[in-house]
Amino acid sequence: MTPMPADASRPADFAHVRDLAAADMQRVDALIRQRLSSDVVLINQIADHIIASGGKRLRPMLHVLAAGAAGYQGEHHTKLAAIIEFIHTSTLLHDDVVDESDLRRGRKTANALWGNAASVLVGDFLYSRSFQLMVELDDMRIMRILADTTNTIAEGEVLQLLNIGNADVSEAAYLAVIERKTAVLFAAATELGGLLGGLPDDQVAALRRYGMELGYAFQIADDLLDYVSDADTLGKNIGDDLAEGKPTLPLIYALEKASPDQALSLRHAIEHGGLDSLDRIIASIRDSGALERTRERALIHAQAARDALVMLPASHYRDALVTLADYSVQRTF
Repeated sequence: MTPMPADASRPADFAHVRDLAAADMQRVDALIRQRLSSDVVLINQIADHIIASGGKRLRPMLHVLAAGAAGYQGEHHTKLAAIIEFIHTSTLLHDDVVDESDLRRGRKTANALWGNAASVLVGDFLYSRSFQLMVELDDMRIMRILADTTNTIAEGEVLQLLNIGNADVSEAAYLAVIERKTAVLFAAATELGGLLGGLPDDQVAALRRYGMELGYAFQIADDLLDYVSDADTLGKNIGDDLAEGKPTLPLIYALEKASPDQALSLRHAIEHGGLDSLDRIIASIRDSGALERTRERALIHAQAARDALVMLPASHYRDALVTLADYSVQRTF
């Protein structure tokens, strides 16, 4: 089959994709607000804070677009999109506690405002709410995919924790964390869209492969932004990954090419965290060519995502999924 081409000369039009999904996403947002409601006041306060913080709702959007590409005409995709967003948001709440983050999307994190205990418990509430919605769909295939996905995400969280402060983490180990923490939820979102649409098994598998590759591209590009963007644009503190001792791909690549003195400085930064020498570390990363290598790796995964879509029939929804593959590596936040 002919690979799906990228159009490097034209910026990915995320606004066009968002417009295509807008009607579905309005229903998803309404359902999210309805199902976040609780008799417990603190849950409502934190839930309102999460909703107000915005975000692109990329994962639920991926699901409704995949369902559209599969020709689905029912209503279950709205509920599945809300489930996917609940799972994602619960992981963010837990992540911010583990990482001791105080800024996300340019706003104070829930744990910075209400404390770690409240954030963890509301994250648990969101997980359990997603399970309630799953049961309402009454489809064992859907429940199996989502149960496996949430379990794999938890494994990814633990793997990442084990990697903190370890300057010897390999590229393969880094990618294993990305697969479990990020890519599997992208893959579930798109696979479930194909499943709802009743696509043949090979096309459902192609949608899952698209989501997995997109997840890799998105997270690698996100890790790159930690060293090339700025706090106002990115919505989080620059160098957060380094401060937390996370050996992401730019650091892993930089260590491979660094001089002995640079390698010593990089290893110290990973093993001890902190931002005392951030400017020097970023200069070392840039001098090593690690940023270009990281971007190239993201582009490879974005192209693999586009190629997977060749299996699907042509449609505006498929075109939107192609655009998201481009957007994943072109975005600045």
